[in-house]
Amino acid sequence: MSPSDKPNLPPGVDPIIGIDLGTTNSLVAWCDERGPRIIPDEQGRNLLPSVVRFDAKTGQATAVGHAARDHAVEYPRETVFSVKRLMGRGLEDVRGELAYLPYEVVAGEHNTARVRIGGESGRVYSPQEISAIILRELKARAEAWFGRPVRRAVVTVPAYFDDAQRQATRDAGRIAGLDVVRIVNEPTAAALAYNLGQKHGDSTVAVFDLGGGTFDVSILRMQHTDGGGAGGDSSGGDANQVLATSGDTHLGGDDVDRMIVELIQGEIRQEFGESLSFPPATRQAFRTFAEAAKIRLSQERSAPIEVELGQGRVYRRTLTREELEAMAGPWAARALACCASVMRSSKLKTEDIERVVMVGGSTRMPIVRERVSEFFGAELYTALNPDEVVALGAAVQASILAGINRGMLLLDVIPLSLGIETMGGAVAKLITANTTIPARATEKFSTYADGQTNVKIHVLQGERELVKDCRSLGQFELRGIPPMPAGLPKIEVTFLVDANGVLNVSAVERRSEKTAKIQIVPNHGLTQEEVRRMEADSLAYAQEDMTEHRLIDLRNQARLDLRAIERQLAKVGGAMDGAYRQEIEQKMEAVRGYLSQPQPDAEAFAAALTTMDHATVRLAEIAIAKTLRETM
Repeated sequence: MSPSDKPNLPPGVDPIIGIDLGTTNSLVAWCDERGPRIIPDEQGRNLLPSVVRFDAKTGQATAVGHAARDHAVEYPRETVFSVKRLMGRGLEDVRGELAYLPYEVVAGEHNTARVRIGGESGRVYSPQEISAIILRELKARAEAWFGRPVRRAVVTVPAYFDDAQRQATRDAGRIAGLDVVRIVNEPTAAALAYNLGQKHGDSTVAVFDLGGGTFDVSILRMQHTDGGGAGGDSSGGDANQVLATSGDTHLGGDDVDRMIVELIQGEIRQEFGESLSFPPATRQAFRTFAEAAKIRLSQERSAPIEVELGQGRVYRRTLTREELEAMAGPWAARALACCASVMRSSKLKTEDIERVVMVGGSTRMPIVRERVSEFFGAELYTALNPDEVVALGAAVQASILAGINRGMLLLDVIPLSLGIETMGGAVAKLITANTTIPARATEKFSTYADGQTNVKIHVLQGERELVKDCRSLGQFELRGIPPMPAGLPKIEVTFLVDANGVLNVSAVERRSEKTAKIQIVPNHGLTQEEVRRMEADSLAYAQEDMTEHRLIDLRNQARLDLRAIERQLAKVGGAMDGAYRQEIEQKMEAVRGYLSQPQPDAEAFAAALTTMDHATVRLAEIAIAKTLRETM
């Protein structure tokens, strides 16, 4: 990024950043009068892989992003990826995922999904804590760019994330030391980024967002006013209103990777024996091969796959685009079913859609673009980088909240209806799906038994009519009602959904003015005690001297990498070229030199570590190949 792209913030201004916390990759962005742009890392990379590696013995995070992803095969049990799919979910909700995850997922409080590192006696992390590590890395990237602390952020979530998942996202931000000032649906953020500087008048747009782990489709009405008021003001403004949204929180590119992995595993067992097992390192390697093949098939017609199994056994095959699309057909059909649903909800026809904005890395697949184009019969807009558009939109929303960009108004919607349980297990909906937020609704109820002094308020989310078919968000009681005949108390229940999509429910008995209220913190969110503890931990972490903290991180990373390289050399060093081995050992010795210094120069230390890591890329490839042969 050139110096002209750097922000020019006056002293004392507290910036608000935009963050796309993604399943596969995460990004941070900033928007001012010059428009939105991604904040890169020190190497100029925009994407941060949403991957964290932990130390098996201490349970501490040792690598985040590229470093964790690039060595995932070597640390399959300690490398956590796709944690967004576990956010705000119960263990039963994600049981279908577990066979594909090399790391360990266990039950936590309220039977929530947690990640355990280091076996039975190891450390247990909530998905929020792991997401906070990723957010903290993005926060540090922004702080280095601005040259000052960053405390506030707009964070995006899939439009179909429920209250539990949204609350989990807010908790992750708090643990990372960020005040999440607004949660924005990802398709809405994409519309904000797309609309900036591209004025086409009033139009109706579909945003098709297919990422690594989640899918959303939203219908938005984009309106532009040309101004022309008194005084010759012609600046105009934009109002983007979401008419309807639908989606699937378990639909994304990860599923295509799994299809390819299952194909590879099935054919290997068929060719070399049904009894073959695949340990974590092998499964992680298969996932890497599968993702690479999928990406290649978006550009080419075929992709070769070759796996050495040891004992002279080699699995070879060429995967064609036609084979992949045959496998992925039902997967694409699930996304189109959501498109049909959102069209029904919006009460529009496909011919009413003027533009289709494609968002998310998985929209690069030809089958996706072909099917979406056929469904809507409209031109697909793919000019914006599908990996970056959501973060750019989050930055636009942040600029609106900061008062930098005053020419655009955002109106979002509630994805699922909200209501309460009534007599007989029915659901009374107070706020229906696709209502624009913020939203407020009040309904009157009464008791159903004589002398009833307490009333349970059971809050539910869903489109079905019975409690058993909807999701419970929480319960509370209105106590102390004076004994009266059934039907006589006048109980008013109010639902208030704020701009972040967070639900507040209150109840009051009008004759006695007894009141009760709750802010929904779903069973799958963290408890307040956990959040307070993590906030305190985060504050203590943030107060450490930045230079010393970086040295601690560098030392930890250096020791970990040195141990890994030493193991690799012990395994394959004898088969290596002597000059290459000597080069590696020289780089290792330079890093050990900085480790031995009590107060080394952080920049020089980091440079030596990067140089060593770059020099050992080929060594890692040699070690991976040998690991595959041995494990097979």
